[in-house]
Amino acid sequence: MLMYYVVMKSNDIRRNLATEQYLMNQKNFDEPLLLFYIEKPCIIVGRNQNTYEEINQKYVEDHDITVTRRLSGGGAIYQALGNLCFSFVVNADSEHFGDFKSFTQPIVDALHQMGAPTAEVSGRNDMLVDGKKFSGNAMYTKNGKTFSHGTLSWDVDLDVLTQALNAPADKIASKGIKSIRQRVTNLKGHVDPEYQNMSTEEFRDVLLLNLMHADQLADVADREYQLTAADEQAIDKIFNDLYSNWDWVYGRSPKSTIQKRKHFDFGTIDARLLIENGKIANVKFYGDFFGSGDANELAEKLVGTVYDREHLASTLEPIDTTSYFTGIPKTELVELLAQ
Repeated sequence: MLMYYVVMKSNDIRRNLATEQYLMNQKNFDEPLLLFYIEKPCIIVGRNQNTYEEINQKYVEDHDITVTRRLSGGGAIYQALGNLCFSFVVNADSEHFGDFKSFTQPIVDALHQMGAPTAEVSGRNDMLVDGKKFSGNAMYTKNGKTFSHGTLSWDVDLDVLTQALNAPADKIASKGIKSIRQRVTNLKGHVDPEYQNMSTEEFRDVLLLNLMHADQLADVADREYQLTAADEQAIDKIFNDLYSNWDWVYGRSPKSTIQKRKHFDFGTIDARLLIENGKIANVKFYGDFFGSGDANELAEKLVGTVYDREHLASTLEPIDTTSYFTGIPKTELVELLAQ
């Protein structure tokens, strides 16, 4: 396959998505463009999803997992350094929107060459090996170009994947689109033994050579696009304006009602929060707790607060919350509301 390629130097998903967007919208290539990138632990929610619903917020914060939102639809995905991400950019008139197979089949063919004959394109936008999912893909079209990107699970801690994407058991009713959890696997155990000890970077290079039908990277060096200083400056702006912007990542989440319930030694608190544009629009406290004050007063003080642990703690900091919930420490109230 004749194309240009970019191997991204950053491990920050937000910068890499910004780079994708810039190359798609601001650069023109006379052949398809292939992008490869590897990320530190992160979650990328789909364009139309409710971020709060898709992630385990406490686990994400405790484990320093980056959260962002992409431009394409589909479900939330977890990525880490054991994931290889790829993207294809082509002219929109060369492929039908939604035809994922035209983009993913070359990947599958390359995996066959690496000793994974059961690798296949399945359903709308997945790739499977031995019946288990190792890749999900998403697509969008803009300015006459079609952009398809996906992940390849090479050597990912699947336990972390489950914990990071599994929201707490409290009920969430939302207008957002829920991700479907599927059985997943790592490719590493399905290829020939000679490849199974490779790092993600080594896997990337072998895959690139297979896609380019080359024997060594030096043979395709003239096909690699190098970002210029002007490119980097433009990418910085997209990074700041979009992918690291709280309003884009959380504020676009659809209106949702979240229930938080916990039994403490001094009673049970059942909190119902209405979240709109990433902020608390309404709160109701129910339960068998005691307090000298009216919990509705506290609820009113929370309205307008950005819905995350930091802002909840800041709003509650000057308030004597034990006057509303006797015997329940403020720190535990924050944990309950923000978990």
